Amino acid sequence: MALNRFPRGSMRTCPTFTLALLHLLSCWGQLQEFQFTSSVYNATIYENSAARSYVRSVVKMGVALPQSSSWDVKYFIESGDDEGLFQAEEYALGDFCFLRIRTSGGSSAILNREVQDNYTLSVRALEKDGLEAYTRVSVQILDMNDLRPLFSPTTYTVTVAESTPLGASVARVTATDADIGSNGEFYYFFREVVEHFAVHPTSGVVSLTAKPNADEIRRFDLEVLAVDRGTKVYGNNGVSSTAKLMISIIRVNEYPPTLNAVALVPSLSDKEPVYAVVTVEDSDEGPNGEIEWVAIIAGDPLEQFVLDRAPLGNEYRLKTSEPVDWNTFPYGCNLTFQAKDRGTPPKFSNTQVLQLLVKKPASVLAKFERDIYRATISEIAPPGTIIQTVGLNPKPRSVSYGLSLTSDSFYFSVNAFTGAISTARPLTLLGQQLFELEVTEAMSSLRAKVLISVEDANDNVPTFTQASYEVFVNESASVGSVILAVSAVDDDKGENGCITYSIASLQALPFTIDQDTGELKTSKELDFESFLEVYVFAVRVSDWGLPYRRENEVNVTVRILNVNDNPPLFERVSCKGMIARDFPVGQTIITMSAVDVDELGLVKYTILAGNEQDLFSLNPDSGMLSLRRSLVAANVKNGVFSLMIAASDGEIFSEPTFVNVSVVRGRMPSKSFNCRDTKVAQKLAEKLLKKASAIGKSKVEEVYTDLYSINRQTPQFEAFPSDIAVREDLPVGSSVIKVNTNDGDTGFNGRVLHVISDGNTDSCFNIDMESGLIYIYQPLDRERSDRYLLNVTVYDMGLPQRSNWRLLTVNIEDVNDNSPQFSLESYTVVVPENSAVGTEVIEITALDLDLGQNGEVAYALLTSTPLFGINSTTGWVYVSGQLDRESMPDVTLKIEARDKAERGNQKFSVTTLKVYLGDVNDSPPMFIPRSYSCRVLEDLPIGTVITWLQTQDPDLGAGGRVRYSLADDFNGTFVVNVGSGAVKVAKELDFEKQQLYNLSVVAEDCGLPVQLRSSSYVEVEVIDVNENLNEPYFSEFAARATVKENSRLGTSVVQVTAKDDDKGRDGVIRYSIKAGSGLGRFSIDEETVMSPVARVRAADEDGLPTENQNALSGGHGRARRGSSEAPEPSFIFKVGATLSAEDSGCGFWSPTTNLPTSMHPFSCRRSSVVGLKCRCRMIWPFFCAGFLEQGSRDRHGVTQNGSGSSSVTSPALVLVETPNESVCGGTVVSTKMNGVIYTTSILDCETQDSYWLTVYATDRGVVPLSASVEVFVQVEDVNDNAPLTSDPVYHPFVMENSPKDVSVVRVQAQDPDVTSSANRLSYRITAGNPQNFFTINSKT
Repeated sequence: MALNRFPRGSMRTCPTFTLALLHLLSCWGQLQEFQFTSSVYNATIYENSAARSYVRSVVKMGVALPQSSSWDVKYFIESGDDEGLFQAEEYALGDFCFLRIRTSGGSSAILNREVQDNYTLSVRALEKDGLEAYTRVSVQILDMNDLRPLFSPTTYTVTVAESTPLGASVARVTATDADIGSNGEFYYFFREVVEHFAVHPTSGVVSLTAKPNADEIRRFDLEVLAVDRGTKVYGNNGVSSTAKLMISIIRVNEYPPTLNAVALVPSLSDKEPVYAVVTVEDSDEGPNGEIEWVAIIAGDPLEQFVLDRAPLGNEYRLKTSEPVDWNTFPYGCNLTFQAKDRGTPPKFSNTQVLQLLVKKPASVLAKFERDIYRATISEIAPPGTIIQTVGLNPKPRSVSYGLSLTSDSFYFSVNAFTGAISTARPLTLLGQQLFELEVTEAMSSLRAKVLISVEDANDNVPTFTQASYEVFVNESASVGSVILAVSAVDDDKGENGCITYSIASLQALPFTIDQDTGELKTSKELDFESFLEVYVFAVRVSDWGLPYRRENEVNVTVRILNVNDNPPLFERVSCKGMIARDFPVGQTIITMSAVDVDELGLVKYTILAGNEQDLFSLNPDSGMLSLRRSLVAANVKNGVFSLMIAASDGEIFSEPTFVNVSVVRGRMPSKSFNCRDTKVAQKLAEKLLKKASAIGKSKVEEVYTDLYSINRQTPQFEAFPSDIAVREDLPVGSSVIKVNTNDGDTGFNGRVLHVISDGNTDSCFNIDMESGLIYIYQPLDRERSDRYLLNVTVYDMGLPQRSNWRLLTVNIEDVNDNSPQFSLESYTVVVPENSAVGTEVIEITALDLDLGQNGEVAYALLTSTPLFGINSTTGWVYVSGQLDRESMPDVTLKIEARDKAERGNQKFSVTTLKVYLGDVNDSPPMFIPRSYSCRVLEDLPIGTVITWLQTQDPDLGAGGRVRYSLADDFNGTFVVNVGSGAVKVAKELDFEKQQLYNLSVVAEDCGLPVQLRSSSYVEVEVIDVNENLNEPYFSEFAARATVKENSRLGTSVVQVTAKDDDKGRDGVIRYSIKAGSGLGRFSIDEETVMSPVARVRAADEDGLPTENQNALSGGHGRARRGSSEAPEPSFIFKVGATLSAEDSGCGFWSPTTNLPTSMHPFSCRRSSVVGLKCRCRMIWPFFCAGFLEQGSRDRHGVTQNGSGSSSVTSPALVLVETPNESVCGGTVVSTKMNGVIYTTSILDCETQDSYWLTVYATDRGVVPLSASVEVFVQVEDVNDNAPLTSDPVYHPFVMENSPKDVSVVRVQAQDPDVTSSANRLSYRITAGNPQNFFTINSKT
């Protein structure tokens, strides 16, 4: 806000300081009130406006006037208008003085936005008393469409290839318009409609809408127009600007073929290996895009490679035309590929060099599994025993093994196919422990060394150094004495050469032999008398070999020499007896007998003691004891004689024995002696018997028999079968059969060795040399050999060696070990897409080498598809469903060939069949999308493309080419290009005539013999463009109105009217109040409407209707008198009006008010005097209201008073339905409501005595235009307020006995009404003064 200042000389001098101060304060208050409502205002005006055209501002420009002020304000433009284009005017209305700025008249310059689009004016406000205020007004110059578009440049030249795709942008023209906004908008279009091209109306991009043909038209000369969009609006058909566009059509083979080669690594086992896949693409259309050839232009001088083209498409497979010796290409080969199209002139593709690195055959890279093989063989292994198997890794397809010729190779052989090395000759007599062989492979010239160690097998018998042994031994030799040492040697090695000695005798011998040294020792005391005199036995020597020991025996003779080494032994000892005193002399008392083992009969007897009286005599030879002298004579009365007697062989005395002789009186019987028998005789007899028995046994064993060295019997087969069956899937190491043999000999003579001596051609079998168990040595393959005739030979280890043999036929049973093999690695076939169901396509064949059901093949389709099937027996692939190349141009099927094995897992192989579907014209063109919709402006120029029709026809060739047409072009309003589907505007559109077009479009292909078609539709919505040229305008800049306070709701205040020179809806005006202090207290009719007149129909309690119809005023709310009959008062109220009955306490509701539930609908029941009831309900958009009688009042319900207000006598309010409803009924009349302003609330002059309203008039154009007017409403005062005293209660006092006319209190009152004044009030005492003690001045 600019600070207002005092003009020079405006201060007045005051005579005194106090008066000066008061005046200064008064002036300062006026200074602060005198100012613009804003320091800056924004206003607009159109360029080229006529003289005396006023600028527009959204807000009021000017100075507010105080109520008690009599200011006279003038406005002046101080600066900002050097050319004098503007003038300032003032316009006072109510409490505001408007600032109005207009263009100058006369010869002043015209506003031109392109020259200057904004003016900032400094405006001064001057009051007659010298008050000043300042503000700035920013005037924006609005654009008018006063310039035309201009091309730059004006000539265009382009070249278009005839292969350019439809819809492609080929050129662009540009033009500019200096106007802004919608005024600067313009359209491009061709002067003459051309089928092949279209120009975008706003961007100027020229696109191709039909296929050009250089043979028909080589050049198009076109004129492009740039026309202002306002041309149609203003009715000006002149052309604004023109440009030349020259388009030359050329035939161009634009794109060379694009070649791409990818190398593959095929397997050498493939029947037709593919070494590379070459794909070629050409982006050109027609012949220019066809591929004439793809060739190998370098790298194949021998023409060993060929390119096979796929049945469909541009894919080529590189194969060999003849077997290639890849050894001649150690580093691979580099092939160069190139392609050529059929264009004119032809173009060649890029050259691509592809390196083929093919792996060499596996045999070249193979080597022996080991550089040195080591094996061990027993020296007793018979010829044909397999020792070791050599081989190459990886295993080649074919091999040929051999042994280099050396001295050692003479004893061995190798299977040329399997590499199994076996013995060729016996090794027992060689004595060589290590053989060194060299195995060669003829095809690869590889060599390996084989070292064979020969294990000793205990094939030598220990040999004694003497043929027999004899020795003499005294029987007195001590125990453990060495009497003889035997010796033997064994040529075997290790434990087989370690020997031990033992005595091989069945009889017990008093000898032992040291098992290590061979020393023969006595094991007990020898006794010539009881032992044999000569011992003849065998000493055996044994080695430590396994499984049997080699043994030998030698005869040893030991002769025992007799020695006197036994004392005589008495047969009876400790004899005692009695003799009479008179026993005769010379008679034998007892005979002593002793035995000497050494020499029988040479024993001598003697009395050693007890015969001191020499009474007894002992015969030294016979041992008879007798009396030498008479006992009587010797005077021996009674006594005991103890004689110690001994026996002697001449060298050795026996143990003495005692003979006790007792002499008694009387006669004694004979044989009265008792002795203890020593049983020496019995023992002697037993010894002699034992000796005799030993002598007898020894005589039996005198003849030596060597049971271990004689090989008497030949090995025999036990229950040997002639043939057996073996499954070919038996794993290596599995047992086949055990050969049972028997040899009656013992030891090594009975030990049998087994060998397969012949028939084992593939080395598939081997036999355990010891146990005879035949087992699988190499994998079997029935398909290679289904029968073997094995010669099984057995040997014993006796000397001489004996052998036997049998033939064993081994039949190989088939197992399912081979998968079916297809005749080709993959299959390809082309099938027409219209092939009938059941049509056979191709036969797939596979072969299985197995037998029986293992070799029977069943075919199955692994790919889940309803289109094809396969005969499981024959392998014929057939059509099983409806084919459609467009949905699936090719199908890759996986086919399985599986055998019918019942045991184990079935074997299978899988191949691929690629089925290409040949095209048939069976698909109609399909629109994409299925329907079209577009919105176009009504002023689009002719020839504009509004949409592109697109279809998809998956057919090939002519069946895929589509032509478009319109079933209905609405009298040539639209046109479609036959080839491109571009839909263009052919006639001018008019929104006011037709807003929507539904075009039926048809797409038809060019297939033969039948053309297929489909249809769609295009919804074209025409969009209205802004033809609203004229703004609404009010006849006055501002309006003034008055309304009495307390006027009923809906009271009309003033009518403002605007005009619009446009036609149609652009000229329809709507009014609104958008600003001002009265916003919310006033409303305005928005537009011209059709208002119904309501008819109230009431019913009495008996249901009889009473009707009356009144013509109502347009919203004033006052009832008019009808006919002479008493009319039913009725009222019509507009939407949004809030009604209230004066002093009635009735409630009225607006349409936006929520009614109580009881009023949907409600019944109005009478009181004691009301006799009617009715049904009431809310209506939209209008209400009908009626009043019912009450008591004795006028049943019309309304009385008219002088002031024109209505006094409602009945508080009952009835809301009824619209005229369409039977409750109200009525007719419809047209009521023009031109901007009538109504009150929407009760006004109170004492609260606010004036209001400002900003009323807008807006048309209904596409871009609405509006104008505004300021309305000042003055509220007129009505005497509606009672005077009010300053205090509600006064408390004065007065002295008693006071004289008359003494002032007691002064009552002060004032009237809130604006028009009332203090001198118009009168006072009187109305109560409380019965004695009239007091009086009041009626004026004061």
